[in-house]
Amino acid sequence: MCPQEIQVDFPCFLGKISVYCLIIKSTITMSIRKEYLTDKGVCRVKFSLQHDIANISKKACVVGDFNNWDREQTPMIKNNNGIYSVTVELKAGKEYQFRYLIDETRWGNDKTADKHVPSPFQDSQNSVVVI
Repeated sequence: MCPQEIQVDFPCFLGKISVYCLIIKSTITMSIRKEYLTDKGVCRVKFSLQHDIANISKKACVVGDFNNWDREQTPMIKNNNGIYSVTVELKAGKEYQFRYLIDETRWGNDKTADKHVPSPFQDSQNSVVVI
């Protein structure tokens, strides 16, 4: 019976993720919350990943042009309910491209982003938050 490769589609990720001998029925919900600090000319942006498979995911981060696409600079913290989140301050009046990186291997876009644009990589898009 093992190993048996099955393919599980997550609607918020591009492509398919192959999982061995593990059937998962789950959804991953993403959200972006903005809080403008007009006196500072910045916006606090809270990126969140709320998902039912928190016990499988060990690490999540947000990478984008606001952190020079550094995989280590903006890690998300997982709370007891399995919700990953991180808040960053971004300069107002700009657009920022970003993606989520889960377990250092799975890239995902945010369905709630302000827009999506083609990435430099073939068949891929980046999420965009407009501040």
